[in-house]
Amino acid sequence: MQEDFFDASDKEAALVSNLAAHVAQLRAEINRHAHAYYVLDTPTIPDAEYDRLFSELQTLELQHPDLKTPDTPTLRVGGTALPEFTQVQHAVAMLSLNNGFEEADIIAFDRRVKDGLATQQPVEYAIDLKFDGLAINLRYIDGVFAQAATRGDGFTGEDVTENIRTIRTIPLRLNMAKPPAILDVRGEVLMFKSDFDNLNARQRAAGAKEFANPRNAAAGSLRQLNSKITALRSLRFFPYGIGALEGVALPESHRALLDWYRAIGIPVCEENAVVQGVEALLEFYQAIQIKRASLPYEIDGVVYKVNAFSAQQTLGFVSRAPRFAIAHKFPAQEALTTVLDIEVQVGRTGAITPVARLAPVFVGGVTVTNATLHNEEEIQRKDIRIGDTVSVRRAGDVIPEVVVSILDKRPLDALTFVMPTQCPVCGSAIVKLEDEAIARCSGGWIKCAAQRKGGLVHFASRKAMNIDGMGEQLIDQLVYRHVVTTAADLYKLGFVALAELDRMGEKSAKNILAALETSKTTTFARFIYALGIRHVGEATAKDLAARFGNVDALVNADEEQLLAVSDVGPVVARSLRNFFSDPLNIELIQQLIASGIHWPEVQQYADAVLPLTGKTLVLTGSLPTLNRDQASELIEKNGGKVAGSVSKKTSYVVAGDDAGSKLLKAQELNITVLSEAELLKMCSGNAET
Repeated sequence: MQEDFFDASDKEAALVSNLAAHVAQLRAEINRHAHAYYVLDTPTIPDAEYDRLFSELQTLELQHPDLKTPDTPTLRVGGTALPEFTQVQHAVAMLSLNNGFEEADIIAFDRRVKDGLATQQPVEYAIDLKFDGLAINLRYIDGVFAQAATRGDGFTGEDVTENIRTIRTIPLRLNMAKPPAILDVRGEVLMFKSDFDNLNARQRAAGAKEFANPRNAAAGSLRQLNSKITALRSLRFFPYGIGALEGVALPESHRALLDWYRAIGIPVCEENAVVQGVEALLEFYQAIQIKRASLPYEIDGVVYKVNAFSAQQTLGFVSRAPRFAIAHKFPAQEALTTVLDIEVQVGRTGAITPVARLAPVFVGGVTVTNATLHNEEEIQRKDIRIGDTVSVRRAGDVIPEVVVSILDKRPLDALTFVMPTQCPVCGSAIVKLEDEAIARCSGGWIKCAAQRKGGLVHFASRKAMNIDGMGEQLIDQLVYRHVVTTAADLYKLGFVALAELDRMGEKSAKNILAALETSKTTTFARFIYALGIRHVGEATAKDLAARFGNVDALVNADEEQLLAVSDVGPVVARSLRNFFSDPLNIELIQQLIASGIHWPEVQQYADAVLPLTGKTLVLTGSLPTLNRDQASELIEKNGGKVAGSVSKKTSYVVAGDDAGSKLLKAQELNITVLSEAELLKMCSGNAET
């Protein structure tokens, strides 16, 4: 009997361990796909697949709260700002929406709303279309357009003011006698279908690359560094909400807000409604789905919001999304075709992705010839073979994927896919770790040209070496023309080599050289992070810098020493040893240091007791003088850790203006709330911790 008890305990422990590993893998996969979609505008999976992963993670975290971590993507929105643009901190966070796919999801949403409002009467809802574009915040000061920023990660976006000025439907001055002191208009920038067709016709005539769909065209146009190019792209804008508002009273409802926008000169989409009850929501959804193809713009669903702002305030928010709204998404579009071949592509991080080469098929408005198969395990799970007839879906009208193989149509000579053992680009071994579903090229960005561009972009990024002006487009040219092979080559660039590049005049070349020189003065933590070592993020780089203090100590550290560092587990330790065991990586480090890169001596504090040692802090709202990065750095320098959400493990919450749900959560849990002044005083050693 006792033996059976231990067997059961062991099995339970194994199940918990497997579940934790699965949740960690889900988070990593969601973060990777979110970065590709929101930051790079190059989606790697269909929206439906991303939504499925996100929903699975939410469900698992709800069922197992102990598996929820401060860095889970369910607590955050989207991705971070691009380094080519000035960053803008949103006065009010731009949150995302939860999604519904079936009628049951919407019925459940309506039931939650009624429970939250303590009513059984039909709720009044406002309905808007869910445009397939790019979320934007427009700021008007005293009625004059002053700034525009993308959503970014929800808290910090990209300044695209000059490009937004080119959109003729957006007023540069509001049509009102007494405008608000500040008005943040939230909405979507998009491209109409006809404008998209005209743009691609011009691209073909010029021999340039065509855009895949209107959403990509709109995002690419808005992120042009030259606003003259944006002006030629015929972008449009429709509002869907509001951020900060000062100097006038907020309208009483969402519909009243849209009517007010229309009255002061901001264009409003006419396809909207105010209805009573959940049945009316579903009727609108069915009607607009039928009308979808005839609309002048692309949509991928509709958005339902409780109409009254007072009711919205009562319902509030949960984590990353409002309780008073939900997006009802359309089902993905599918078609049948044949798998002609299965090849592999090498991604920027070395990920080996099998890709199905398909007989051309028209799906979701475009001709599809390729579809992602994700990884080897996915191919085996779906049993997809070369020669099969398969169902292809363009979920969210973005990236095609193979949904299922039609077994009764399988030919006798169908071939099973075999994952290659060597990278098709550099010949390095393809490896697959036990805890990952994705196989990777082991060559790294130093050896493998397919990974080189991504590695260099990361090296030059703001949180790494912070080389101002060294963006993706410039690195593209440097790699394509074989001017740069490794990061050390960046510091060998001369004026002539830069000046000969496209859109790189004398002044720009001098600015890049100056930025390279400036970047040589950095920190040890930034240098570690810039190397792009797998699994080593900003926080881990800071911990490694603090523990080892210099390059030699870090390079020569064994796994036991590495495992002694906070938050470094076996996977990270193994990754570090693999990196520093490669002579090419050591040579790169030596070349970088020889080029003049240096940093102040690191004061090792791993064993010291600092003012915030052992404390976990959460930041919320806008602080008077410190931005989020500066406040985080201050906390970490004083021994503390910065978390993204409030829990019982939180030591302090640092709150500024417009603090939201995190402040309320802290008050509920009786967690001490600090002002910026109190944080500064504490870090100076003048307060008890």
